[in-house]
Amino acid sequence: QVQLVESGGGLVQAGGSLRLSCAASGVTFDRYSMAWFRQAPGKEREFVAYIKWRGDFTTYADSVKGRFTISRDNALNTMYLQMNSLKPEDTALYYCAAQYLGIASMSTGGYTYKGQGTQVTVSS
Repeated sequence: QVQLVESGGGLVQAGGSLRLSCAASGVTFDRYSMAWFRQAPGKEREFVAYIKWRGDFTTYADSVKGRFTISRDNALNTMYLQMNSLKPEDTALYYCAAQYLGIASMSTGGYTYKGQGTQVTVSS
């Protein structure tokens, strides 16, 4: 059974940092491209970042470029999102998604598996 479990969310002041993790089980992790998405209350789901299965390609939403860094450790079956210079508008439920040998899709429809999410709240 495939499971994606996010952790690392919390409450932080504007300008602060958080590191999210997404632990995968039930998949051959190094064959899965991964992505982070977020959804704020009353807003549509938004693509945040993508990393290819080998980790040799990444892409980001313009809103987080230069502040967030996506990475992965295939030996640990874990993906990360380092979030720096956080802003109140980054407040959302963040969740990870996985797709076998997936291309860089900015839609959750491009991913077979999705986690339940971890809440990030940035206070002003």
